[in-house]
Amino acid sequence: MKEASGELSMTAVAVVAIAAIGVVFTTLIWPSIKSNITRSTKCTQAFSCNCTSGAKMCSCLYCQDDNCTNPQSVQCPNKDTN
Repeated sequence: MKEASGELSMTAVAVVAIAAIGVVFTTLIWPSIKSNITRSTKCTQAFSCNCTSGAKMCSCLYCQDDNCTNPQSVQCPNKDTN
């Protein structure tokens, strides 16, 4: 019976550890990854970039829809400095 309760305790510890890792990933790591993916997608569609000489980031415009009636602004890496 002691062995069974020991295995149950280890299972509970494993479940709690996996849940803790999931919470840390979801709250701390995933938002950063998601924003980088979104910015990267917008920068591939960007046009009319305003880059100052030597700046690492440029202010660019991108279209959210096919008509491009209201272009949005996004900060993209300067391709000349890479």
